[in-house]
Amino acid sequence: MPEQLELQQLVETGNDDCERVHTPFQIFPPSRWRTCPYLGLLLATISSLFFSLCSVIVKWLVNVHPMELAACRFVGVLLPAIPIVIYRNERVFPRGRRIMLILRSFVGTTGLMLSFYAFRHMPLADASVVVFSVPVFVAIFAYLFLKEPCGLFNAISVVLTLIGVVLITRPPLLFGHSVPALASSEEVTNSSDIWGAIAAFSATLFGANAYVLLRALKGLHFSVIMTNFGSFALIQTLAVTWSLGALCLPRCGEDRLLVVALALFSFGGQILLTIALQLEQAGPVAIARSADIVFAFIWQVIFFKEVPNHYSIGGAVLVTSSVMLTGLRKWALALPESSSLKKTLGLLAR
Repeated sequence: MPEQLELQQLVETGNDDCERVHTPFQIFPPSRWRTCPYLGLLLATISSLFFSLCSVIVKWLVNVHPMELAACRFVGVLLPAIPIVIYRNERVFPRGRRIMLILRSFVGTTGLMLSFYAFRHMPLADASVVVFSVPVFVAIFAYLFLKEPCGLFNAISVVLTLIGVVLITRPPLLFGHSVPALASSEEVTNSSDIWGAIAAFSATLFGANAYVLLRALKGLHFSVIMTNFGSFALIQTLAVTWSLGALCLPRCGEDRLLVVALALFSFGGQILLTIALQLEQAGPVAIARSADIVFAFIWQVIFFKEVPNHYSIGGAVLVTSSVMLTGLRKWALALPESSSLKKTLGLLAR
C-alpha cells in the first residue's frame, strides 16, 4: 500500500539525510544489530506480515466503512513520526515546501483510500498485487514530470507489470464474459470486481505519483514528511467518512478489537520497516517486502476461501518478478564499482 513504502520511498529518492534512517528508537546501536547479517531482511519480512494483516482486517470488517478504517490506519503512520520530529527539533511545516507537502499528503492519502476500497471489493491477493506494483510505474511519472531517464530495463518492467495487471483484473473488453471471475468465491459480484479493479489500479497511479513528489521533497527529513502525511491523512479520511455518513464507533466486541489491532499492526510494521532500513539498503528491503504478496495469497485462501485461478497466479508472477527485479537493480546500482557482486549482477547494474 502507498504509505507502507513511505520510509522505503524516502531512501530510494536519494535523500542523503535518509540514506540510513536514524530515530530515537535506536536503543541499541546498529553495530550490535549487525551481528545477525540478515536481521534487516527478516524485520522487513515481518513488517510485510503486519501490513498484510492490516489488509485482512480491512476486508474482514464489513460492518466498518473502509474510509473509517483508513483513518485508523493513519494513526499507525502518525504515531512513530511525532516523537522523531520532536527529538530532531525539525520544522513541521517548513516554508517553501508547504504546497508540495500538502500535495504529497493528498496524493498518498487518496491512494490508500482507494487501496482500502479495492481490498474490500476484490480478492485480497489480486488487490495486493496490483497495489504493490507501485515502484514499477514510478519510472513513467519520473520521466514525464522530473525528466528522469527511462531506459530499456524500466520499459520492460512496466510492460510486464501492465500485462500482469491485465491478467489479474481481466477487463471484459479484452477477455469477454467467458473468462472466470477474479476468484472462485461466489461472494464477489461482477460489479464489485470492476470498481474494485479500477480502485486498485488508480491507487497504484496515485502511489507512483507519491514517489515522484517525494523526490521533489529532497532535503526534508522523513519524519517531517510522515508527520504532515499522517496529520493531513487523518483530516482527509475523517472528512470523507463523515461526508459519506459512515463516521461512527465500531461495534463493541470483535469489531472494536480488530480496529485496535489495525492501528497496532500499522504502528508495528512502520517501526520494523524503519529499523530494517537502518540495517539494509533500499533494494534488498524492497525485495523482502515482496513477501506481502505471498502473505496475501495465503490469507485469501485461509480466511476468505477464495482460491486464485491461473490468470491471477500468472499475473502475480509477472508483477512480483518486475518489482523484485526493480529492487535488485536499485541494490546493484548502489553498490561500489569495485564490488564483485555488482559485476555478477551484470546487466542489472548498468
